[in-house]
Amino acid sequence: MTVRIEVDGPVWTIIHHRPEVRNAMNPANAKALFQAFAAFEDDPEAAVAVFWGEGGAFCAGFDLKEAASLDDDDDGVSVLSFDRSADGGHSRAPMGPSRMELSKPVIAAVAGPAVAGGMELAMWADLRVMEESAYMGVYCRRWGVPLIDGGTVRLPRLVGEGRAMDLILTGRQVMADECAQIGLCEYVVPEGEARTKAEELAHQIARFPQQCMRADMASARAQHGLPLQDALRNEYANGKAMVRAEGIAGARRFAGGAGRGGNFENI
Repeated sequence: MTVRIEVDGPVWTIIHHRPEVRNAMNPANAKALFQAFAAFEDDPEAAVAVFWGEGGAFCAGFDLKEAASLDDDDDGVSVLSFDRSADGGHSRAPMGPSRMELSKPVIAAVAGPAVAGGMELAMWADLRVMEESAYMGVYCRRWGVPLIDGGTVRLPRLVGEGRAMDLILTGRQVMADECAQIGLCEYVVPEGEARTKAEELAHQIARFPQQCMRADMASARAQHGLPLQDALRNEYANGKAMVRAEGIAGARRFAGGAGRGGNFENI
């Protein structure tokens, strides 16, 4: 099985397994990953997903052997076009889930390469944990294969336009330490520990009141490109119901002695 799900309470680890090609993507796996994340979104017991490439590679991009099989006059419609699914209204991308807009957080656990389309998948996640020897890069620059899974959209938002242009134009390798420096990842961990750290973070996040957290996450995403006052109105619209839904109860727990002194364990 090339895509499988391991569930530990509210945390789902979604695993991509094509180690013989460094987890390069093909259409069948893209569909399977898309369906796995749709199932995660739809499951009321699931709170946080970890996205991991098994076998020492996150994802080496789209399998170019698949692309090489296209005719010269083939525009790639069957593989590359928007595919609006009847299941939740999500749009499937060439790399699978990278056009989905989930209400729940996803953490990418990155070992080895996350390059070309694999880099786009890592950027689709909300947080990235990279092993010390892991790396990203627009490696598809060498072959005239464009970024069509959100790379030209998400990269400038994460690292700024100047740095994004450097990576997009040169296609150079970006090691984990530089990724952390420029905002392409949030955590760098020793070899073999990306999945463990990502799952640890996932369990921490899953402990919090979920409706409020998702409202804040939605507001943070939606503010891109909005005028300040529109963004503030949107924040209020996302958050106002959360005061009644979870905020008052949380304030009462604090008043009763929980979480004093910034304690995140006793909440």
